[in-house]
Parts: sequence; structure tokens; C-alpha cells
Amino acid sequence: MPEVCIRYWAAARAAAGVAEDTVHAATLAEALAAVARLRVDRPRLGAVLAISSFIVDGTPAGARDPADVVLGQGSHVEVLPPYAGG
Repeated sequence: MPEVCIRYWAAARAAAGVAEDTVHAATLAEALAAVARLRVDRPRLGAVLAISSFIVDGTPAGARDPADVVLGQGSHVEVLPPYAGG
């Protein structure tokens, strides 16, 4: 199974308590489930992930089903929670 890097930004970083995690996952859905298991001590993270956008290897995942977003060895997933500002 590919090893992928999950990078957290803004509120996602605060909720995770770290800037990034490394997990083994073949799809975005598997990666998010792995993060939830890894950070079970950070219950707010699940809520933040549920409202976040994801960029996989520089391409927005958009409205695609996370189970359909394939990850490869060394993929990078950017977790972008909604934010306000100008």
C-alpha cells in the first residue's frame, strides 16, 4: 500500500495537533480513515476533515468521491479547511 503524506493547514493543523502525518493508503478515503485512527485522541479533527477541501498532488479533489481519488507512492494530500479573510 502506498505511503502518502497528509499536510494540514490552518484549523486542520490545530485540530490534528501536528503539521503533517504519513499514512499508508491507496485512496483518499483510506487516507482519511487512517488519519482518523492515528489521531483518535483529537476528536475535533474528524469534524474539520468533514468540511475540508483536499488537493492531491497539486490537483483539487473537488466533489469526487474520496474512494475514487487514487493515491500513489509518495502522494501528498493537502487538507484545506474553510477559512474567512481577505
